[in-house]
Amino acid sequence: MNRTIPLEQLVDKVMAQLQKRQLAEEIALASDPHSSSDTAGFYNNLGTSTQDFTVPDVAGADEEYLEEEAAVSHVPEPKWGEGMGELLSSTPARIGVWRAGTRPLTKEMLKFRCDHAAAVDSIYGEVSLSLLDSFGLFQIETYYENTDNYLKRPDRGRVIIPQGIDLIRSRCAMKPQVQVVVSDGLSANAIDANLPDVYPSLLDSLASYGLSVGTPFFVRGGRVAVMDHIGDILQPEVLVLLIGERPGLVSSKSMSAYMCFRPRKGTVESERTVISNIHRGGTPPVEAGAHIGTLLKKMIEQQASGVNMEL
Repeated sequence: MNRTIPLEQLVDKVMAQLQKRQLAEEIALASDPHSSSDTAGFYNNLGTSTQDFTVPDVAGADEEYLEEEAAVSHVPEPKWGEGMGELLSSTPARIGVWRAGTRPLTKEMLKFRCDHAAAVDSIYGEVSLSLLDSFGLFQIETYYENTDNYLKRPDRGRVIIPQGIDLIRSRCAMKPQVQVVVSDGLSANAIDANLPDVYPSLLDSLASYGLSVGTPFFVRGGRVAVMDHIGDILQPEVLVLLIGERPGLVSSKSMSAYMCFRPRKGTVESERTVISNIHRGGTPPVEAGAHIGTLLKKMIEQQASGVNMEL
């Protein structure tokens, strides 16, 4: 299994090496102001190899993010230190990052670029086939064609191609009590990160309420309203769509669960119920799966969803 170093940990390692390198140069200059400015020369003067300052080998590093560090303000002597602390503790947004002259601090810029790269990877990435196979999810596609077209034409992600319709009809149970559908949406990483916890928890919750589940499957290039097309085909009592959310610079692994009572063509957004921000830093995946089951039970009991449902 390929394992990668967490982005936060990588940034910290790079920063530590930059600081170590700067210190080496300052020591060399202090001992010999006329010494060469060549970095390797500084290391040689210190009896240190340049290999000591290379980016570390990340093979075998934990692929999961480490626990987030306590937010710290880099603003020197803020006028209202207590208020700054309250802001930092109440949001993961970039607050108190400060600057070096007119430029952002190096560490903050590295973190920003890491988060931006993770967001792009989420949109253009693909859900792990081994993960889908482990849960027995067969795949169908919408008319999305490719990611660039998917971003420009949301309507094409709401309609399943004819081959997919045939596959659904041939492999799925018709008129199930609960239909579970998974889609990459705008974040493949969200499915990879959360489905292993959300899906089993959801099935356990449904089983505890005595609710039967149809044949789950995966939709590549799906939008939220694809659940209406699926509803027309399978006519389930309730349908839940686990889909990757639009990634941001705080989390690229956030999933949403859209639920609807008897979804059909023409369903309006107010008739859907949603749990969003399902990820490690938001609604815990295991907790979300259990809560989804509870909401689906209420939908069946009340024969309603969205604004028409009493929570």
